[in-house]
Amino acid sequence: MKHIDTIIFDLGGVLIDWNPEYVFLDVFHGDRQKMRWFFDTICTHEWNENQDAGYPIAKATEELVANFPDYETEIKAFYGRWEEMLGGAIHGTVVILEKLIASKKYKVVALTNWSHETFPIALERFEFLHWFEGILVSGVEKTRKPFDEIYHLTLSRFDIKAENALFIDDNLRNIEAANRLNINSIHFKNPDLLLEQLKADLVRKNETVWKAHFKGKDLSDADIIKAMVENPKLIERPIIINGNKAVIGRPAEAILDII
Repeated sequence: MKHIDTIIFDLGGVLIDWNPEYVFLDVFHGDRQKMRWFFDTICTHEWNENQDAGYPIAKATEELVANFPDYETEIKAFYGRWEEMLGGAIHGTVVILEKLIASKKYKVVALTNWSHETFPIALERFEFLHWFEGILVSGVEKTRKPFDEIYHLTLSRFDIKAENALFIDDNLRNIEAANRLNINSIHFKNPDLLLEQLKADLVRKNETVWKAHFKGKDLSDADIIKAMVENPKLIERPIIINGNKAVIGRPAEAILDII
C-alpha cells in the first residue's frame, strides 16, 4: 500500500447520529414492530436513498402518499420531522477528525449520501462540517454510494489518488465498492471500538516499519492512530467484531470470547 495522504469520511453513522427511529417511535407510540413494518414496506431505505440521489422530496412524498393513502400522516412525517432524526454529533469520531486535521498531514474531505434539500440543516447545526477541505453531497451530484460514479467524482473533484486515500464508512456495501476501485477503507463501527482497535496492543510490532520508527517510544492514542493510518500494515488482523466487542482472531480460540 502506498503512502496515505487523504482521509475521506462518511458523515451519517460515522460523525453524525441520524436515525428515523427518533421520530417514528413517537409516531407509532413505541410500537417497534409496527415501525419496522412501516420502514420495510412504505418509507423504505431504498425510497430514502432515492432522495439522497437528488430526487425531489416533495414529489417523492406525494407519490408515496398516492400509493399508501391510509398512511399519509406517517409518510409526511418522514421529511416533515426530518430534523428530529438528527441525534447529534458522534463525539468520539469528531475528536479523531480534529486530530487528523490538526496533524496537517492529510487532505481531509467527506463523501456523504444526503439529500441536497436537507443537508443545509446539517451544515448549520454541526460546526465541524466546515473543517473539511470539501464535501461531496450525493443529492447535489444526482448519484450516490455505492455507485462507482460518485467515488470517481470524489477522486477527481478533490485531486485524490485512490491508492493514497483512506475511506471511512459505516456501510459495508459502500466499503466494498470503494475497495473495488482500489480505495483503502475502514468499515466503521463506533468511535470507542475504533479507538480500541487503534491502541498499541493492536499494532503489529514485528513489522519493520514499527521497529524502525516507533519501537520504544511513548506514543499517545493520537500518535498510534497517525502511525496506523500512514502504515495500514501495522493494524493487527483479522479483527472479529460482535456487537460492541472485538478481538484479534488469532489464535482462533479467542473468537469464543465474544460469541
